[in-house]
Amino acid sequence: MREQSTFPARELDAEAEARVRTSFSRQGLMRHLGAVLAEVMPGRVSIQLPFREELTQQHGFFHAGSTSAIADSAGGYAGFTLFPADSSVLTIEFKINLLAPARGDYLEAIGSVVRSGRTLTICQLEVFAVTATERVLIALGQQTLMCMRGKQDGEASEADRSTGDK
Repeated sequence: MREQSTFPARELDAEAEARVRTSFSRQGLMRHLGAVLAEVMPGRVSIQLPFREELTQQHGFFHAGSTSAIADSAGGYAGFTLFPADSSVLTIEFKINLLAPARGDYLEAIGSVVRSGRTLTICQLEVFAVTATERVLIALGQQTLMCMRGKQDGEASEADRSTGDK
């Protein structure tokens, strides 16, 4: 078995980081959930989601919908850090396994690029429940992204908006 590709833990150039942060700020769902873009590095992004009762399911744990939403965005933006400036990102598939109840002061989703190609990028998704005393892996997933070259982020056509496509 081949080892997972990794990208050096170097800083992202200021323009690329601004592109990621600006795109994240346009995501209505992340804003609605209260998610925060915590870390942006080449091929790796961390998103944190503070606990609120409105984000829970019937047993008081974070709902799987909020868990998977931040995982999807973390992976998407991890891939986006490696995409050309004139492109945007679109998730075309992801799968997530819920490993343990999501209880903590906050959740942290980490998206890491495994392989970045010209059109398709594969990411690993990890979500941790964090308290003052522990950090527990509660979800693990994999994602496929599409690099939409020549279509900058935020450029949805009227036809795209009417059908729900980005």
